[in-house]
Amino acid sequence: MLAEEVSLTPAALPARLMAEPATREASEVAAWTAALRQGDDSAWREFHAAYWPRLFRYHLVLSRGNEAAAQEAAHQTFLRAVRHIREFDSEAVLWSWLTALARSVAVDEIRRQTRQRSLLDRFFHRHSPANGTPQVDADERLLALLEAHLAALPDAERMLIERKYLAGESVRDLAASLATTEKAVDSRLVRARQQLRQSVLAALRHD
Repeated sequence: MLAEEVSLTPAALPARLMAEPATREASEVAAWTAALRQGDDSAWREFHAAYWPRLFRYHLVLSRGNEAAAQEAAHQTFLRAVRHIREFDSEAVLWSWLTALARSVAVDEIRRQTRQRSLLDRFFHRHSPANGTPQVDADERLLALLEAHLAALPDAERMLIERKYLAGESVRDLAASLATTEKAVDSRLVRARQQLRQSVLAALRHD
């Protein structure tokens, strides 16, 4: 996982990951990226071959050597590139754009981890690990159980929990979208939290 303290600014990264010598003329880059915009399969295969290793190394630095995290982050960066590709007239500008996407992916991962920790705090009050289990291992176990038992909730209650605690929607917005009162939403959230907490803690006791 990415560490919160990792700096995502270009100045904090090795220079060789920020700028490498361009190998294509401006006209060639423009034609290539135009083909990418049009969804040309061969252009995308060439793009993947040219930039996957560099983006993987870039994310490897951001993730402090975590290869699995770097692999997933590079994959997410490519997905964003596919969705948002535009025409460029130089490889330097194209690479700069790709690294901006990469940093956005890294920031989103940090935010996701922050939401997960917040969710653990709310549901389990930082349930203390037993037998000297490192906190990070305890958190991962709790998250795995939380995700499994959340998926087992009735769809309506699961969606309510996800919208409130993962998407960050307010009770007022939830009430408006569900055509009900804030008090009713609060009551449903209390019941869903209790059910989820009890089932997860029961699983922990069973372990």
